[in-house]
Amino acid sequence: MPAQLNHTIVWSSNPAESARFLTEMLGLPPPVRFGPLHVVELDNGASLDFAKTEETIQSQHYAFLIGEDDFDAVLAHIREKALEHWADPSQRRAGQINHNDGGRGVYFRGPDGHFLEVITRPYGSTAG
Repeated sequence: MPAQLNHTIVWSSNPAESARFLTEMLGLPPPVRFGPLHVVELDNGASLDFAKTEETIQSQHYAFLIGEDDFDAVLAHIREKALEHWADPSQRRAGQINHNDGGRGVYFRGPDGHFLEVITRPYGSTAG
């Protein structure tokens, strides 16, 4: 039976702000309200549904595959907003990007501390 990710809930202290941040960073259409959720539709049919919580938020990791021109735009947003960013998930290469698998990638944090990543090539795409 085929299975595709349809949506996941992203816990947030301010769902509207967090969803808006993500859509602005990725150049996506504005979030859509669905009941208490702020829904960010992705280009592959999946969505991130931002929901309010009063609990302590555990940082999660969300990676997005984007095009080269879109990467330039995201990196420009990161720099305009003076966001910390890293070339690696262990945050040892601050202020840098990576060139894994012949593409480019960068990590940065969203408003609730979720670890966001954009890459232009899937990991392992140059493996033989």
